[in-house]
Amino acid sequence: MKWQVILIVILAIFGVYLVVSSSISPFEPMGRLGFVKLANPDMYPGHPHSQLLAEYAKEKGSKCALVVHFAGDSNYRHYKEGDVMIIEMALIDTQGTGAADPTDYLDSLKIALFGVPDGRYKFKADGIVFNNWSEARAYINKIAAQNGQEGPMPMVWHGTARSGNPIFVQGCGLPLYFYITWQEYGRLAAYYYTITGMFTPYLDLPYRNYELQHASELQYYYTHQMLDYR
Repeated sequence: MKWQVILIVILAIFGVYLVVSSSISPFEPMGRLGFVKLANPDMYPGHPHSQLLAEYAKEKGSKCALVVHFAGDSNYRHYKEGDVMIIEMALIDTQGTGAADPTDYLDSLKIALFGVPDGRYKFKADGIVFNNWSEARAYINKIAAQNGQEGPMPMVWHGTARSGNPIFVQGCGLPLYFYITWQEYGRLAAYYYTITGMFTPYLDLPYRNYELQHASELQYYYTHQMLDYR
């Protein structure tokens, strides 16, 4: 009974901490957006994942939403999805693999346990490369303010897996989502938001069954330029 009381108190304190922190941070972590890529470009006005993110924002009464990626060839421009401004930010890992390359799981474990070494990450939005999170964060907040954002905006990692089983492969943007939640909320909260965020598409993605059942086909079509907008 004693340990149960202690555990309840610890969880209550942690819950209060998350509530207070979320009222201060400009970002509200929502988790993973999708499982596999449905079309290319894969965040674009009218794209199903884009429309879903806009719905998340509307449900929260937010005028903006942030989706984070692993940097590839895109400029990661912000754009309007209906009345919602979708802001994109990508991670450039100066010591890691690129968006289309295999994951280094040992390196990922080290980052999860010890955090990201200073200077390792750069960030990209609207074709601009930022050398540190402070500059990137300020840029995101500027765009949000220009579009009337009040309070925290929903934040997701894109989550689309180019290859492999998307149930296990967490897809595009997870490292940046984890990094931002660590920076904004601390280590324990980053673990919490990342683990709980992995379940988001199972609960909220309307076409989760289609994406999972046709994952290998969609991955083949995407990597062979068969899902490009015409």
